[in-house]
Amino acid sequence: MPLYLLKKLLTLLLLLLLVSIVIFAVLYILPGDPAEIILGINATPETLANLRAQLGIDRPFLVQYGEWIYNTLSGQGSVSINYDVPVHQLILSRLTVTGPLALLAITLSLVIALPAGINAACRQNRPGDLVIMFGAQIGLAIPEFWLGLLFILLFAVQFGWFAAGGFPGWSVDFWGSFKALILPAFALGLIRVSILTRLTRASMLEVLQEDYIRTARAKGVSEIKVIYGHALRNALIPILTILGLQLGQLIAGAIIIENVFYLPGLGRLIFQAIGQRDLPVVRDIVLFMAAAVVFVNFLVDIVYAMIDPRIRLA
Repeated sequence: MPLYLLKKLLTLLLLLLLVSIVIFAVLYILPGDPAEIILGINATPETLANLRAQLGIDRPFLVQYGEWIYNTLSGQGSVSINYDVPVHQLILSRLTVTGPLALLAITLSLVIALPAGINAACRQNRPGDLVIMFGAQIGLAIPEFWLGLLFILLFAVQFGWFAAGGFPGWSVDFWGSFKALILPAFALGLIRVSILTRLTRASMLEVLQEDYIRTARAKGVSEIKVIYGHALRNALIPILTILGLQLGQLIAGAIIIENVFYLPGLGRLIFQAIGQRDLPVVRDIVLFMAAAVVFVNFLVDIVYAMIDPRIRLA
């Protein structure tokens, strides 16, 4: 087990290094000059050159990249061009919105998808299975932003159960803040429900055909114990794989959803930073999101080894 974890940790670090190079290179070659955006098109060349030198964007690629990595690893971090504060402070402040939103969306997905997928597998080709699969297919076809707008029109404008947007803040109104995340979480989670439901059904159907399941049933083991005690544990490995990958899509989807519901999270912050060419903010947030996805997949690998000890020997 320690050797397995060491291999996975080294892979994680190497992957983060490669991701950081790609992120910096892509933003480095993008068109647009932050100095021109700040000073305007009427600024003189001398003023633009001075601001570029002050921001450090006139130096060679390797020098800028090395300084960025050093500041990140040393804990100093980058400073936002527009906000003039350390980027990590912006990330932490906005994470209080995006973090609970992502957690709530994933929780809703699992709570709905796992029972639905198991139910569909146990009733294969019956009316219940067909209804669940039809609903999952519809969920896959609905864009998140359109679903968010539909929720606003229905539950905020028509019924008045929720606010149409905004976020009061946890310290100001805890219950109001929680309610403000419910509709965005459902909008984000619906497509995950559809994917996880179909995957759970397929994985459970495969496991239920195994010999040890037939043996357990022949010995008189109750159907509930067969499903939840034997089959589900072995069916969880592909489900966990997709769940880890879904986190990246969840964060990407939050960029649109947070703008639809006007939530002050990481998605809205990076959207604004891109428009303002605030490169330090964009770089650090994208790296943070990538690190979060890589770390979650690292945790998934650990859970793999706990569920199936054979994986440790791979």
